[in-house]
Amino acid sequence: MKGKILVVDDDQDIVTMLRDRLESLGFDTVSAPDGARALELIELESPNLVLLDLEMPRLSGLDVLKRLAQARQTDPSVHDLPVIVMTAHGTIAKAVEAMKEGAQDFITKPFDVDHLPLVIKKSLEREALKRQVECLRTDVETRYASIVGTSQKTTALTELAQRAALSDASVLLLGESGTGKELFARHIHQWSPRRAMPFVVINCVALTETLLENELFGHERGAFTGADRLQKGRLELADGGTVFLDEIGDMPAGLQAKLLRVLQDHEFHRVGGTRLVRVNIRIIAATNKDLTQSVKAGSFREDLFFRLNVVSLTMPPLRDRAQDIPQLAEFFLTRHAREAKKPKLRLTEAAVAAMRQYRWPGNIRELENAIARAVVLTPTDEIGPDQLALCFPDGSTSAAKGQPSESNDLSYHESMERHSRSIILQALQEANGSQTKAAERLKLQRTYLARLIRQRSITPEPPAS
Repeated sequence: MKGKILVVDDDQDIVTMLRDRLESLGFDTVSAPDGARALELIELESPNLVLLDLEMPRLSGLDVLKRLAQARQTDPSVHDLPVIVMTAHGTIAKAVEAMKEGAQDFITKPFDVDHLPLVIKKSLEREALKRQVECLRTDVETRYASIVGTSQKTTALTELAQRAALSDASVLLLGESGTGKELFARHIHQWSPRRAMPFVVINCVALTETLLENELFGHERGAFTGADRLQKGRLELADGGTVFLDEIGDMPAGLQAKLLRVLQDHEFHRVGGTRLVRVNIRIIAATNKDLTQSVKAGSFREDLFFRLNVVSLTMPPLRDRAQDIPQLAEFFLTRHAREAKKPKLRLTEAAVAAMRQYRWPGNIRELENAIARAVVLTPTDEIGPDQLALCFPDGSTSAAKGQPSESNDLSYHESMERHSRSIILQALQEANGSQTKAAERLKLQRTYLARLIRQRSITPEPPAS
């Protein structure tokens, strides 16, 4: 089916005619004889579009539009509901009044059988475009502008991603944290035929299992205490587009089975619901875990792994693509200098040399944080090793101005742990101990930062009095 349309008219002959015509076009239909029942079905059935008669008993079409306008203030799911009004009194005044109350278009009785599908198509396309604009609004920043780097590994990975984008196959992005998995996921979506539809990000580790289930699938009215209205899940909002499941390796076992059904059958139940919701989505997943080991350990479903692992792309750590470091540093410098209104900043040769020698356990994310910090702290128009404040495993800093560092006796994980602690402590100090503000600085979910603080037994220093 192309979607569900609610037909609201007190004339049963018109309802029958419209239902036959719409179903022949591939739409599912439900009907209501008056405005009061229409409002109930809008909440119960969650239609994609409403064909609404203006002249009805109990509650007129204009009254329904006014009620929807009021509900739109508190219920986001009503906001994306297009309404086409139908009237036998095709006066301009009636049409204008209906449009002012939120109708997208109007048609007059008797209907033109060829004009009706065009009006419906235009309304649905307009609503799809609106959803896409809303999803992209937060992505217009330059952080998603391009993939930076010309090293052989970056070029080869980009070519593979572009080929994978042309299909609807699931893509699994592997690699350490901070290597740019979300950036590649966004580009795969933009290179794909789904580019005009939403790209929806879901972090599988930032929420509890119950909250994540609700985030993914939505819920029906009355599903739990406080569920006073139907809420669409992120999978449903992404219909026609791409869903990016970040940190998929941390998805609770109970939800893995439900996600598997979505991948297999493209359908699911909302929380507390009994009716199937069908979606047309493409899945891109990412993790920094070794899923083959997780499968062996029994913490990740083997059948779900095979469903996700149709196309697998491994993101190289920054230390293995050192050729890209100067380009990435300049990219981040341009962005953060512009935001700080310091457009003439430049990196010294010593700073670039220090960055090349550093191992970057936090990868690209750590590099960006180092540049952002340097932009704020530099007193001149040059950024040197001092402002980068890189701490090498041997205890030396980037203040060595590009001098070679001594051998690294720490393992990768030990090094990663040390630098993670250092970055979190600095963010907490700058935020005067506020985990919420520190999470904003680090661009992390507050709950995830709290988990890192517990895992690393970090005790922030009290703010200076």
